[in-house]
Amino acid sequence: MSVISRVLLGLKQDRFFLALLAGLLIFSVVQPARIASYGTLVDWPTIAALTGLLLLTKGLELSGALHALGRTLVESMGTERAAALFLVATAALLSTVLTNDVALFVVVPLTLRVCTITGMPATRIVIFEALAVNAGSALTPIGNPQNIFLWQRAQVPFTDFIWHQLPLVASLMAVLLVVTAMAFKGRRLAVLAHETVSLDKRLLVVSALLYLPFLIATDMHQAGWAAAAVLVLFLVLRPRVVADLDWGLLLVFVLMFVDLRLLAGLDSVNQLMRGLGLEQPTHLYLASIGVSQLVSNVPATIALAEFSTDWRVIAYGVNVGGFGLMIGSLANLIALRMTDDPRAWKVFHLYAIPALVVATAIGYALLFL
Repeated sequence: MSVISRVLLGLKQDRFFLALLAGLLIFSVVQPARIASYGTLVDWPTIAALTGLLLLTKGLELSGALHALGRTLVESMGTERAAALFLVATAALLSTVLTNDVALFVVVPLTLRVCTITGMPATRIVIFEALAVNAGSALTPIGNPQNIFLWQRAQVPFTDFIWHQLPLVASLMAVLLVVTAMAFKGRRLAVLAHETVSLDKRLLVVSALLYLPFLIATDMHQAGWAAAAVLVLFLVLRPRVVADLDWGLLLVFVLMFVDLRLLAGLDSVNQLMRGLGLEQPTHLYLASIGVSQLVSNVPATIALAEFSTDWRVIAYGVNVGGFGLMIGSLANLIALRMTDDPRAWKVFHLYAIPALVVATAIGYALLFL
């Protein structure tokens, strides 16, 4: 199957993409004069930064290095509690540099294999990993798409963004690790099987060495050129990385920019949003959380950025908004779909809704008290 065919097949099964496409068609019929301006509605530096990061993380993933390292470390864990803490902490750590979605694609398959050979409760661990990547990815400008967007839009230094987010992330992770330790038993692990993972050393070295220069170039607002260079290099050295990239995901983000900015331009929406008093930081914070629960935190970020330039409050709100309902973050949907457990949706909310309450209180205290 060709790359285009695979992307189209995936998009046909992606309800979120189909909803965005339907919205675009409606706007095109209602406001045909705006069709020519669609390209200007997309934040291309954000798309370029996301493309480069997806390419580099796909290279690391396909090299086999992360799976090999994770397998070795997990097999060295003595108890179920230790393994759960390691997997949750690893998911959070990876999400700070690989984005929350990519971290799940690396950790969840490993987790499911570990649970198969040890008898650990797979669904519960994956749910905690989803919560972990939502918390961990909030730390850095490259941890998730909403942070990438806010970072590019605000044009603040990489380290300033991290320093602002650090108190929130440290608090959330402390609570999450304590709850994880309480939720899993200290029984001895019995690893029943081993698997051999091939390592593509050349791909590993290239992906790892490119990572820092790409971040520096992006921090200097040269994400477009940096992403183009990474793309060309992989096309020459390892075309499979480019072929396996989630191009459909990038298209989804392009559509989100267009749809939400068209929506934000409607007079009725402007009146509604202005009626929320978003010039007040407390209102903006709570609105960021609430809108995230309705449309997911990435679209919420794009929409709210049209009404406020206070990236600090929005960053806290939309990252907290990743908890709660499963639609709050696309990472939640990815994790739950990968478990292949019909009960996962119910179990997820038993943990995620209380997590939203706690995270909201922590974020409010850090911002305003």
